[in-house]
Amino acid sequence: MKQTVNISYVVFLSFVAAVGGFLFGYDTAVISGTIAQVASLFSLDSIQQGWFVGCALVGSIIGVMCAGVLSDSFGRKKTMILSAILFSVSGIGCAISGTFNELVFYRIIGGVGIGVVSIISPLYISEVSVPKYRGQLVSLYQLAVTVGFLGAYLVNYWLLQYSIDGAEKLTHPLMLKVFHTEAWRGMLGMESVPALIFFFIIFFIPESPRWLILKKKESSAKHILQRIYGNENDAQTELAATRAASHTETKSEWKFILKPGIMKAVLIGVGIAILGQFMGVNAVLYYGPTIFESSGLSNGDSLFYQVLVGAVNMLTTVLAMLIIDKVGRKKLVYYGVSGMILSLILIAFYFTQGEALGIPNLFLLICFLFYIFCCAVSICAVIWVLLSEMYPIKVRGLAMSIAGFSLWVGTYLIGQLTPWMLENLTPAGTFILFAVMCVPYMLIIWKLVPETTGKSLEEIEKMWDK
Repeated sequence: MKQTVNISYVVFLSFVAAVGGFLFGYDTAVISGTIAQVASLFSLDSIQQGWFVGCALVGSIIGVMCAGVLSDSFGRKKTMILSAILFSVSGIGCAISGTFNELVFYRIIGGVGIGVVSIISPLYISEVSVPKYRGQLVSLYQLAVTVGFLGAYLVNYWLLQYSIDGAEKLTHPLMLKVFHTEAWRGMLGMESVPALIFFFIIFFIPESPRWLILKKKESSAKHILQRIYGNENDAQTELAATRAASHTETKSEWKFILKPGIMKAVLIGVGIAILGQFMGVNAVLYYGPTIFESSGLSNGDSLFYQVLVGAVNMLTTVLAMLIIDKVGRKKLVYYGVSGMILSLILIAFYFTQGEALGIPNLFLLICFLFYIFCCAVSICAVIWVLLSEMYPIKVRGLAMSIAGFSLWVGTYLIGQLTPWMLENLTPAGTFILFAVMCVPYMLIIWKLVPETTGKSLEEIEKMWDK
């Protein structure tokens, strides 16, 4: 019998959870416009600049280590509330920090929020979704991340222009400091606005029905499922399927993860999570303005180029969201990663031969935009969908934390090492390295990852058991 779905209600739940993705994107990308200013103010060398970028990623690693345990123990909703509080404290703290160490401390707090929300938001969306729309709805989270990227780039660009022309008229000493003499404070501090909005709107959504079933709160779960499906019969069917999937004789979550099929899924998740970070996307998102400046652009022009990168990232994610449940997860990876390899090689070619051949900066911009297009339509859209749907309900939070931990370790290493690589491997060598790392990623997806499009979470769990 065909299920009915109250799609407007499911979209509302997914939208609220996806606001966490916006904060993820903003906190991750806002750093790109502040590096030069902070480095100049505090006289940072290349290693210290890497630490300024990477310190938030240390927080992210802490966040993902805690997220699974917190969400499995206290629920998805309460854990999202915690992340909203962390983002709010981080934004305000960064704006008023007096020393570099204080700034690093508040960036780490924001990083913990990133780590928590990167696991819990897509997990929540996956658990309130239905198979037909799950890819699109979880991709809504990734879309929110890209909107956060673009929002950060626009705020950085606008505040830089405002600090040069207009902010000098401010009379309050703190406002003058935040928006004129040290505009990076305003860039980081603006995060507190969407963070507070996220905090309040979370109270308008229910707990994940699958988590409630796992905790034997079936009457509450059934009420939520009835709102999702619009009738009692479908709600009862889903409740029974989830109850059966969550029932197991293995008491320990760690022992369950060590089952051969489940361990294989966890290791694959770890592999694609960490490899994805060494394919260059976060290097571009964090250090885009720095890379553009190395090609001869001014600071203002490089920030404008980064706005274009953010716009392409967001618009391409909309495309990915529309086609992911039609084309399939694996095909998107094949097409997108092939394009990433080509664009990375062309970027390396520009940095080796561009000046000698008189190739204009526009060529570099086009290559970067094509790279972002290929990345956004494939690995960026697919990774969180796969991680949110490929694990059994009993250990979904814990398994996602393990995969998320590896992802953020990779992100931290890229954030920390990119300035060193650009300086010692040269930009060309750095982008060739990124291109090489695309190959094992595509092989893993091809040989080891099953196609999950159109399957229920319970059906996917049975695939790994086999």
